Amino acid sequence: MTVQPRAEAFQKNAVVVSNLRRAYGERSVIDHLNLVIGQGEFVVLLGESGCGKTTLLRALAGLDPVQGGTIEVPGRPAVVFQEHRLLPWETLWRNVTLGLRAGDARARAAAALGEVGLGDRLDDWPRNLSGGQAQRVALARALVQEPKLLLLDEPFAALDALTRLRMHGLVKDLVARHQPGVLLVTHDVDEAIRLGDRILVMRDGVIAAEHRLTPDQDVAAARAELLSELGVSVGNEK
Repeated sequence: MTVQPRAEAFQKNAVVVSNLRRAYGERSVIDHLNLVIGQGEFVVLLGESGCGKTTLLRALAGLDPVQGGTIEVPGRPAVVFQEHRLLPWETLWRNVTLGLRAGDARARAAAALGEVGLGDRLDDWPRNLSGGQAQRVALARALVQEPKLLLLDEPFAALDALTRLRMHGLVKDLVARHQPGVLLVTHDVDEAIRLGDRILVMRDGVIAAEHRLTPDQDVAAARAELLSELGVSVGNEK
């Protein structure tokens, strides 16, 4: 497997995955998978637990080895996980600029925190944040890197319903402003419909179905179709 940063080749694509394979021993988790995410495109990945969603995301982030295929990216991806992973002994602005080599790091952190509504909390500490606020800091930390590819691994799963809706709106606004390609892994069909330009259903290590959403999409019909792809009967849905 090769990961090839080639910025000049990606005027329109945030990532190109070709023939990707990942196995644990003799068990194949990702099987000759192909995927292209365009710059500014919001792609959502659905699938049952164990189908390979997070394995794919970690491979794209360079966190997991794979056995074959290529991942071509225009630069270093940024990742936001379900847990915010803030360092409790660092202030918010220093958490945001972890790994950022820039003389104006504090100014960049201030701008990033301002975008997520925490511009007045630069010198505050993670212990003083709610769950939603901590995830906003994690998002600011990802975006301050100005990534071409943003990877979101169920970042809203632990939030209450109202906070989750607010985060959805914030993420959509930030993606529209910064134009990274986005891959969101989630189990939430409604979240997928709310956020995605394109929704992929993963099954047995491959992309088994693809749905492109339009502004005039019948949400109920899209939801029923996606649930059917996931093996859920709408009539028997709990």
